[in-house]
Amino acid sequence: MLQKVAIDNVEIGMYVEQIESQHARTKMKKPGFIRRQETIDNLRNKGVLFVYVDADQITSDEDIRYHATKVGKHSSINGNDEFGSAKELVDTSKKQLSKLLTDIYENKPVDIEPVKEVSSDIVDNIFERRDAVLWISGIREKSAYLLEHSMNVAFHLVNFGRFLELDRTTLEELAIGGLVHDIGKILVRDEVLNKPGKLTDEEFLHMKEHQTLSQPVLDSMLDLPQTSKDVSLMHHEKIDGNGYPNGLKGDELTQIGRMACIVDIYDALTAERCYKPALSPSEAFKIMIGLTPFHLDPDLLKKFIRCIGFYPIGSVVELSNGRVGLVCKENPDDLMTPTVKLFYSARTEAFREVEYVDLRKRPDLKIIRGITEAKLKKSFSDFR
Repeated sequence: MLQKVAIDNVEIGMYVEQIESQHARTKMKKPGFIRRQETIDNLRNKGVLFVYVDADQITSDEDIRYHATKVGKHSSINGNDEFGSAKELVDTSKKQLSKLLTDIYENKPVDIEPVKEVSSDIVDNIFERRDAVLWISGIREKSAYLLEHSMNVAFHLVNFGRFLELDRTTLEELAIGGLVHDIGKILVRDEVLNKPGKLTDEEFLHMKEHQTLSQPVLDSMLDLPQTSKDVSLMHHEKIDGNGYPNGLKGDELTQIGRMACIVDIYDALTAERCYKPALSPSEAFKIMIGLTPFHLDPDLLKKFIRCIGFYPIGSVVELSNGRVGLVCKENPDDLMTPTVKLFYSARTEAFREVEYVDLRKRPDLKIIRGITEAKLKKSFSDFR
């Protein structure tokens, strides 16, 4: 139901569908959220007296708003110093990224220095407590996708860069690039960004503009390293030249750009969105392998899969005895035998007492598949 609001009472964040002047009430050509004070001033200057807002529409500000990581009743975070330190890093990263995105959203000057500090901490933590960081980063809020996605891309890029033995400075620049890689989406119309159905051709073109819209924002960030800019500006390019925004082809797409393409797609596929369920890592890898060699670099993708593992930390797996749980520790000598935190039975469709099983010591058990909470129609948030 639309609510009539006097122009003097219109606030940033309202979703306007219709406007009313002294002479007529008309539909907005492009309904959407009020993002800036200038929009309200322009409406007032054009003689608009009232607007009609849809109070059920949630501003995209929710998508970039900081929320502390939730700790479930049976979470591994409780009483674990490593996980507690990782949670502190994740929350600090969210807070700084939220401020950065909000400043861009509100057209305020951008300060990149706090993001640089967080990026240095990300690198330290990937070296010191990689498993804990990846576990905590798997605790996601669907309503804050842009925030969670940008943060996770930063974590995965640093983890991948470390696997490739890149130097410390490059790792920090990768972290910054991951955090800012999707900032142009702040300037995409919300009805397009969060549309649950298939985009029209016009909407898809507008969505692709987030790459072009990123450029002036990136240019306004003083001392932003070129590596970080490459992460942002190349993550939708393709090796065959059919990507965007610049249609880079072959060697024009740098190693950093190729890494960004892989990590961005992986995190997007394994995240739940309003218009699609999350895929398991193994399902995502199968799709990504199908994107080689025209879209993704096949050699780098193989290395990324080895870096992440077919059953990464925090992923859901089912064992041969029907028990289901979360991978909580990798076995570097055999990625098919990690330690799994079990708490659910696929056979009885019931939760069970928590049990930790090291598959190296249980030759009678093996992982039969990676699966998702969506497919099981269950939430495991209390156990992460």
